Amino acid sequence: MGMTMTQKILAAHAGLDSVSAGQLIEADLDLVLGNDITSPVAIHEMDKMKTKGVFHKDKIALVMDHFVPNKDIKSAQHCKCVREFAAKHEITNYFDVGEMGIEHALLPEQGLVVAGDVIIGADSHTCTYGALGAFSTGVGSTDMAAGMATGKSWFKVPSAIKFQLVGKPSKWVSGKDVILHIIGMIGVDGALYKSMEFVGEGIRHLSMDDRFTIANMAIEAGGKNGIFPVDDLARAYMKEHSKREFTVYEADEDAEYEETYTIDLSQLKPTVAFPHLPENTRTIDEAGEIAIHQVVIGSCTNGRLEDLKTAAEILRGKKVAKGVRCIVIPATQRIYLDAMELGLIRDFIEAGAIVSTPTCGPCLGGYMGILAEGERCVSTTNRNFVGRMGHVDSEIYLASPAVAAASALTGTLSGPKM
Repeated sequence: MGMTMTQKILAAHAGLDSVSAGQLIEADLDLVLGNDITSPVAIHEMDKMKTKGVFHKDKIALVMDHFVPNKDIKSAQHCKCVREFAAKHEITNYFDVGEMGIEHALLPEQGLVVAGDVIIGADSHTCTYGALGAFSTGVGSTDMAAGMATGKSWFKVPSAIKFQLVGKPSKWVSGKDVILHIIGMIGVDGALYKSMEFVGEGIRHLSMDDRFTIANMAIEAGGKNGIFPVDDLARAYMKEHSKREFTVYEADEDAEYEETYTIDLSQLKPTVAFPHLPENTRTIDEAGEIAIHQVVIGSCTNGRLEDLKTAAEILRGKKVAKGVRCIVIPATQRIYLDAMELGLIRDFIEAGAIVSTPTCGPCLGGYMGILAEGERCVSTTNRNFVGRMGHVDSEIYLASPAVAAASALTGTLSGPKM
């Protein structure tokens, strides 16, 4: 029996000719990632191991992005812990205030992840890098510690689900709508510990930003990872951003998939996940009139330049509705600069939005947009669990940048004019 893309990457990194679903392997790691919340736990675990150092100072990335600039004393202490660890071990890829961005946008931009890599990160949305044809997955802080110390990690080889993408999406349908549609279709455990492998001619109509968004939310369907084949667009992205060599793996024709779904992108409509699960989806024309109090456009899911361009196109020359707080967060400093040079920052501010330094803040209820009791937020983030962005009696509606921007203008959950 043949192997899927994911299985081929894992086999190569385990030094094996082949692997099969359910097999336990130990694989070499190309990168270990941590942030200001998860890294301190891993560092303390490494202290218990009494290791002499890290396995490779160039193959660890520490990104201070969740509560940075520090929101309180506790977050400042966490960052101090990581900062001192990075200095002690001469970690090459340490990103702090002024250099940092939201980790899953920053690492591809910095060229630290490429096709064929095996990457673990102590953050569940590490699966983002599958957009480049890498195997990347989230782990706990203890696994991160072991990875930093040894450069290896244990995996159970996942089985796979194939998503055959066909057709061309309409103007306001983006990668966010694609993945919300899929999660609504299969549920938040529909791909539990499986590799979500996206194939088909429809991929050529998806930008790299679309693909990063889709891979990013594989975990919201329970997936172990999400992965795309490496085409000319992915190759061009890696050659622009990275000096590293990359390896392209392709699934065998006889690779085994537990299920296959065909998604016609031309039939999709802007889609929203209603509270309190990403699977609770409706198309925008099914949404009804729901008053909102806040809009967040940003995060590791939708804070890239294309997302900001879309939002600005809708907001330009208009005003955010009275009583709505619209918060825009470019995902990296580079994206912030590019948005500024394109005039997007002016568009946002003149529309009545605020623009923040890169941070994960509001997505996890940290800061920069906490919700009070009874408030509703349309957000381009990736989770809408109870209390995720603040009070347990607040509500989050997950949507694309287009829907978020349109909603900011009306003060109700709204779609862009088609």
